[in-house]
Amino acid sequence: MNLDAAIARAAALLRDADGLLVGAGAGIGVDSGLPDFRGDHGFWRAYPPLARLGIRFVEMANPRHFAANPELAWGFYGHRLALYRDTVPHEGFAILRALGERLEHGAFVFTSNVDGQFQRAGFDPLRLVECHGSIHHLQCTRPCSDAIWPAHAVQPVIDPATCLMAPPLPACPRCGALARPNILMFGDGAWLDGRTEAQYARLARWGGAARRLAVVELGAGSDVPSVRRLCEAQDAPLIRINPREPDVAPGAGVGIAAGALDALRRLRHALA
Repeated sequence: MNLDAAIARAAALLRDADGLLVGAGAGIGVDSGLPDFRGDHGFWRAYPPLARLGIRFVEMANPRHFAANPELAWGFYGHRLALYRDTVPHEGFAILRALGERLEHGAFVFTSNVDGQFQRAGFDPLRLVECHGSIHHLQCTRPCSDAIWPAHAVQPVIDPATCLMAPPLPACPRCGALARPNILMFGDGAWLDGRTEAQYARLARWGGAARRLAVVELGAGSDVPSVRRLCEAQDAPLIRINPREPDVAPGAGVGIAAGALDALRRLRHALA
């Protein structure tokens, strides 16, 4: 199916829906200028000091660094925190909001991203699942309790030559131990999932109300398949927007081989 036909099919599916589930992976943020960590070289382009050390993304995104080298761990996550705070969500987020607002049951977002871009774009934070947590929230590294708190007070100062964060590093207000982002990392047995589980419960309640659900999945790859699996598990037509992996099972929906912003602009035009 060519691009124009795929867009027309997607528009028809959206016209017939009364609720919109948005599934979003890292690819949705590329049009906002966020780095693509796909493959080691993409990661190392964003973090040259880690390239010199030969540290891969799957190694850096690991809680063991908070014990072994906390300045480096917070250098990496502190840089990302500052980056996401400064990033302006691209126009596609507003298009998605408008698509949801025209439907009886609105939209709900399921994302593996930890960047908070949907909240910055004006989406209802009570209609959002961040399945891997959020960099904008903290927890204790021990952890000494189930407490999760906002990261507003963290103002990271990072040495760009070494990717080390200057002290003082964030601390747990209850026990004084080092704090860390409330993000599910690789090999992570200490992540506190209470905040995310509450989000899942809200999604379940919302999903039970919609009768003609449509799913729009954007920039979700198969390397970390959390979003793709959730979107495929819905009893609803799937619109998969992905420039590299757009394939959808026969009869399950439609694949659009394009970037998120380009495809959403085309969809807006088709629906108009």
